[in-house]
Amino acid sequence: MQKENQILEIDSSGMLRFLWRQLTSMRTALILLLLLGVAAIPGSLIPQRSQNPMAVREYFANDPTLANWFDRFSLFDVYGSPWFSAIYILLFISLIGCVLPRSLDHFKMARALPPITPKNLNRMEFYRSWQGAGGEFESGRTWLKKNRFRIREFDGALSAEKGFLRETGNLLFHLALVLILIGVSLGALFGMRGEAIINKGERFVNIPTSYDSVSYGKLFSDKSLPSFSIKVTEFIAKYNLLTNAPEDYTLSVDTIEKPGARLAHHIIKVNSPLSFGSTNIYLQANGYSPVVTVRDSTGEVVMQGPVPFLPQDANLTSIGAIKVPDSNPQLGFIASFLPTAARDKVRGGISGFPEALDPKLLFSIWKGDLGLDRGVPQSVYRIDTSKMEKIGLHSLKVGQRFTFPEGSITFDGVTPWVNLQIVKDPGKIYALLGGIVAILGLLASLFTRRRRIWIRVNENGIVEVAGLAKNGAPGLENEISSLAELLERVER
Repeated sequence: MQKENQILEIDSSGMLRFLWRQLTSMRTALILLLLLGVAAIPGSLIPQRSQNPMAVREYFANDPTLANWFDRFSLFDVYGSPWFSAIYILLFISLIGCVLPRSLDHFKMARALPPITPKNLNRMEFYRSWQGAGGEFESGRTWLKKNRFRIREFDGALSAEKGFLRETGNLLFHLALVLILIGVSLGALFGMRGEAIINKGERFVNIPTSYDSVSYGKLFSDKSLPSFSIKVTEFIAKYNLLTNAPEDYTLSVDTIEKPGARLAHHIIKVNSPLSFGSTNIYLQANGYSPVVTVRDSTGEVVMQGPVPFLPQDANLTSIGAIKVPDSNPQLGFIASFLPTAARDKVRGGISGFPEALDPKLLFSIWKGDLGLDRGVPQSVYRIDTSKMEKIGLHSLKVGQRFTFPEGSITFDGVTPWVNLQIVKDPGKIYALLGGIVAILGLLASLFTRRRRIWIRVNENGIVEVAGLAKNGAPGLENEISSLAELLERVER
């Protein structure tokens, strides 16, 4: 009975060793990497809840059966699904188990002495032999040291090797892969990424409800958000008058890093983010918010202020929705904003220049149920008109008012908005360093010539010189010729 238990124990441990060897093989790592790429495809074809919840809701409304099956397999949350995480974790373990042993092997190879001189040098590349004069050994040793060869000397023979940077490059490349994995893991666990549209003059406070969209790492929580606030004081955009292309964006902000701290003034540009510790604030996009005042049929103001519109082209032709749930009946305006109004024969109203030189607001008016009380999320840039009635169509320039039976709308002006991207990625520096080291190691591995040279003087005074270039690296023949010519000139 005890013998059977020992056999079972040996078999189970042997099976575990076999599975570990299979998991940490390079072939398995490549297969898992391929599977990870294939598993990411549904995330690019099917809308994800964390990025586009409105599109996910449309899936359930249009085809509930298919949407439920998608939901069962976590296809609306691919990158957070158990099966995607399993592939990622297995790939992580496989690469670690594959890379570290190979790094140790490369480290040993880089420190190893040159191999002893082979018995049959005449089988090596570029073999040369001649009757020696007696001083070839010392001259050969001097030449090899001068050319930075590592030398191993024994019983009338010299074994020399050069190009150890190749193995060092391999070592650095493999270790850099581990560093990149650590950086990616830190970002996925402790990082966050969010976006917020802020009008000029408004303040952003770094709390979850201030974000338009935000995603956290697995171990990141609301309490981990750094404490700061940002007020947009000025935004200046410069455009080329001939091509309409943007030339420069300058965002001026006032910041308070923590409660009780002093107010500070900063400038943010496209490639110059604002930083609070490991949290960076990037200027990602910009647009316009028409400022409107909506009154009901009694003349009471039911909505007033800027409404962000989304740009649709390079000239910032923008679309948006103005929702007025406090009027009776509820009102909605499906609108387009033209910073510099122009007319096209095919497209109709367009913007001829991205700067607000001649702003114009075009809109259709709807009345009815906006659907804001149904408990279903809605886009702030669109209006569900399925339960509404169209009652008008008009356009306004700054300062103009349009009156209709249910109320009126006044186009008061326009203010710019900026889209700030707030990113905290503690693993970014490790991934960057790992990428740099990996490239340097790869270059060293690819372009370093590894070669070996042997010199032997036998009992009869015959001098033999031969070499071997690993991976067919060029240049060894010239080195052998130079060494042989030097040794042949040695006098007794």
